[in-house]
Amino acid sequence: MAARYDTIGINYAELRKPDRRIAAAIYQALGTARSILNVGAGTGSYEPTDRQVTALEPSIEMIRKRKVSAATVVQASADSLPFDDKSFDAAMAILTIHHWPDKAAGLREMRRVTRGPIVLLTFDPSHRPWLTDYLPELVALDERQMPVMSDYTDWLGQVTIRPVFVPHDCTDGFLYAYWRRPEAYLDARIRSGSSSFWSINDLDAGLARLSHDLATGEWDSKHGYLRNQLEYDAGYRLVITN
Repeated sequence: MAARYDTIGINYAELRKPDRRIAAAIYQALGTARSILNVGAGTGSYEPTDRQVTALEPSIEMIRKRKVSAATVVQASADSLPFDDKSFDAAMAILTIHHWPDKAAGLREMRRVTRGPIVLLTFDPSHRPWLTDYLPELVALDERQMPVMSDYTDWLGQVTIRPVFVPHDCTDGFLYAYWRRPEAYLDARIRSGSSSFWSINDLDAGLARLSHDLATGEWDSKHGYLRNQLEYDAGYRLVITN
């Protein structure tokens, strides 16, 4: 079976450019680790360039989009890592866990092959960003795909969980990155950079309501205060093993 991003990764490299502020939080969490495994690596976003990184990615389409200068990549799945025990100083997985068929197995594998910290950028499905007012299907999708925060303790042991605030001009076009730029969600090309939009069968009604509310000023009457904020807690979290 083809990996999911073989189909949906069309504009991924262009729309999902790492944001330097989010990168700084990830790098700080990795500490002094020199050898790092990046699981579900995609095109290589947030891979430190000053460390020895090994990338693991199941999708050949995403692998093809990696730069020539990117880290060495292995095509494999998270739940069966082709590495010996304690092979890496640290491991990372960035906005990918919700795609794993067996999340518990994948995280156990990460723990097996890692000597030090495991750093995960994920989403807390208890959050309800404003976009869910227009596309309530996102709530069901998040609840179906995303582990709850307590799952990480069950799977990894003691962890530290930190909020990752999304900058107003975030360069990485993940689902809730455009919280201060609502008009962006009306652009089909921009939506193509987020897997969530590929998972909803009918976006038309919700997007039509958003378009109407933007045109009439209704969106601004409810959420216009966001246009003055520099960052926003959309529910993204760093989970770091202790």
